[in-house]
Amino acid sequence: MLAAAAGAQTAPYPRPDSAPMSSVQVSAPVRPVLLRAEQARQIAGSYEMSNGWTLKVRPGSRYIDAIIDREQPMRLLAVSPDKFVMGDGNVVMEFNRGDAGEDMLMSYVPDPRLADRVTISSTLAQR
Repeated sequence: MLAAAAGAQTAPYPRPDSAPMSSVQVSAPVRPVLLRAEQARQIAGSYEMSNGWTLKVRPGSRYIDAIIDREQPMRLLAVSPDKFVMGDGNVVMEFNRGDAGEDMLMSYVPDPRLADRVTISSTLAQR
């Protein structure tokens, strides 16, 4: 389900990794990937998301800080040069998607009590 079609502007923002939650999950530890400077430059900047949110991406050498509108930054680890995951796995961002590598996809769990994942997108042209 695309968030734009579901009135996602009223959906809660993805919660920062430090937010309390009552869930249990088991996963193998992710070893962060080292990003080269040109890879970081390709994804850095501001994105206008399909649901009206503004996403700002500030890359580091092994992570990105993602800020949606005026919310607290979320730190996502690089699991590949194009894929970033928050420590609890509830937020995933994939860059350089599509035929020309111009699309970005973000998915997140808005409420850990529900089996739901919201997916929104942006294109490089909107950056």
